[in-house]
Amino acid sequence: METTGTDPRAYTPARGTAGILDEALERLHSSGPERLGRLTNHAPMAVEALAAHGQERAVHRWLDRYAPKLEDFPTGLAPVTAANWPEALGDPRRAADWIAHFGRELEGRPWREVLAEWWPRLLPGLYGGSTHPVIRVGHAVRTLLADGDATTAPRLAELAHGLGYWAARHRPVTGVTALPGTEEAAASAALDAVPRIAGQEGGFPDRLGRVRRLPVWATAVTGPDTAYERLAELVRAATHRYATHGHGEETMLVHAATAPNAVLRALPALPRALWVPSLHAAWAASAAVTAMYAPAEGVPLVPPPGRLTPGEVMERALAHGDEHVIKLTDTALDFPDGPSLAAALRAVELSAPLSP
Repeated sequence: METTGTDPRAYTPARGTAGILDEALERLHSSGPERLGRLTNHAPMAVEALAAHGQERAVHRWLDRYAPKLEDFPTGLAPVTAANWPEALGDPRRAADWIAHFGRELEGRPWREVLAEWWPRLLPGLYGGSTHPVIRVGHAVRTLLADGDATTAPRLAELAHGLGYWAARHRPVTGVTALPGTEEAAASAALDAVPRIAGQEGGFPDRLGRVRRLPVWATAVTGPDTAYERLAELVRAATHRYATHGHGEETMLVHAATAPNAVLRALPALPRALWVPSLHAAWAASAAVTAMYAPAEGVPLVPPPGRLTPGEVMERALAHGDEHVIKLTDTALDFPDGPSLAAALRAVELSAPLSP
């Protein structure tokens, strides 16, 4: 098994992060979770990533650049309740209703309790919104775990927005044939064994509908600690793989690493009984993204130049500005070895920068 590197559970916010991040989240909560009816609002995730890595002074400047992409918060249709929530699940028109529902839930109950109740309900549908909702939840949970449960109002509201977006975009996947032979393989080998879908065209929902075969992996895992270790291995392997395969689709292949990392970040806040099913769901999502967007061939790994530090790599991501570059770099810095830093730099190279 590959080593896991830095343990993401050891996250400590940079000095001065709390107030600036909370201000940024408050600023963003008047905006909707999407724009143009289908594209995700990445700003809450990106500003949290910047703040987590010592770039809190740049948060509002970056947000000013991203602001033209934001849209107003959507109008609600009808309240989501304990009785009618199943019929509202997966209805993107109900995003405002779902966010309001989770806002009410988090006002009256501990956030870990709400998360534990809804996690198994939402986990099968983590493909919805191109996996962005679960990623937003992972960032929100990290802020709440910082400094020993930093439960400020903006951070609780951010969890409500993330969970609500996930519920509105909930989309399960069924009818996938399990391919044997990789159950005990390293995560990197299992990802290499993922077959590409036929016809590499169309958006995420169209491609997802063509995923019909995926290798099985880590099926023998039954204990939570091993589940955590294997999930960390998967995140690291998917991050490394971006350095050699990211040219297949520079934006969407980011999610092969950031989606499972969102699940990994949520595990410490969840009951341990949920860790094993979370591992299996995260693998399926990472493998599906790989099947949908991976190129036919990889390229050689280009090591980072000189003695570039993780902080300097984040500075490059910030200067570039693209939200997916920032988020992949954030994941890479959870496992800051040479291939992970190379993956972040590869994202900078491949991606179009954020407009000034």
